[in-house]
Amino acid sequence: MLESVGALTGSPWIYAVVALSVLLDVFLPVLPSGVLVIMAAAAAAAGTTTVAAGEATRQVPSLLALILCAATASVLGDLVAYRLAWRGGDRLDRAIARSRRLTTAQERLGAALSRGGGALVVIARFAPAGRSVVSLGAGAAHRKVKEFLPWSALAGVAWAGYSVSLGYFGGQWMGATWLGTAVSVLSLFLVGALAALVVRRPSAGAKAPAPAAATGA
Repeated sequence: MLESVGALTGSPWIYAVVALSVLLDVFLPVLPSGVLVIMAAAAAAAGTTTVAAGEATRQVPSLLALILCAATASVLGDLVAYRLAWRGGDRLDRAIARSRRLTTAQERLGAALSRGGGALVVIARFAPAGRSVVSLGAGAAHRKVKEFLPWSALAGVAWAGYSVSLGYFGGQWMGATWLGTAVSVLSLFLVGALAALVVRRPSAGAKAPAPAAATGA
């Protein structure tokens, strides 16, 4: 698979494939968009080394273009999910109501955005399916787009930059081998697991115990 992605990096189609994968994984979280971005960046790092050594002259994709492509697709996917949830419908409303994860996300996200802090949107972008939960939750809760969009853009840039950096530096340090790619992917999953713990953690004061009644002297 690494060899196939490596061959694809010599073609402009790599940007289309990355963009489509990132765009769709808000609806299909099983798509390995993060893995694809890492592999493309790792293959690009190996391609840079090869061209520098004068062994080949194939085109090497721009890492900046790869980041912009992944970030833009991430934001567009978020907005599509947000708008679909905003418009809602009986079936979608019932599905969200049955999902404790989505209803909890609505509550936490609404409180965070109301306070002017959307760090939850950024953190959730790294968690497995966190992007889907946050985008759908923001739309279903009818949060204003000006509250959601800037944080979605920041989340997309942060995630794309991190994923490309993992693949590139992994490829530079270990080469475009299965070991280098595996280490980069494992790092992505570890950060995702940590982000999932943060997202699932109850917000401060959400379940604060009621103060005990004062007893008369």
